[in-house]
Amino acid sequence: MRVTQGEVFDVAVDILKSSPTFDKWVGEILSAQNNKQIWIPPSFVHGFLVLSETAEFLYKAIDFWAPKLECCIAWNDPAIGITWSLHGCAAVLSGKEAQGKLLAHAEQF
Repeated sequence: MRVTQGEVFDVAVDILKSSPTFDKWVGEILSAQNNKQIWIPPSFVHGFLVLSETAEFLYKAIDFWAPKLECCIAWNDPAIGITWSLHGCAAVLSGKEAQGKLLAHAEQF
């Protein structure tokens, strides 16, 4: 993942139950200015918060998109505890994101 325009706070969460880092997250600010990139392993879910007016991502995938394997974890799952810097603003979610499940109630991985 990298940002080619704008700035985002990019987050990855390990959802592989057998992993020693299960339910742990990492986050990084990615921007067109800092040129940072983040690699998200296959057993992780990914989310982001756009910090600028707009943002564009560049993804590099290891395989074709498989919609049947897609899942959506609630962005604000207290068990994961991601520190989103919303600065008093409300989160704007897509329809799919609004239906995100708590990790404890998601399909087991």
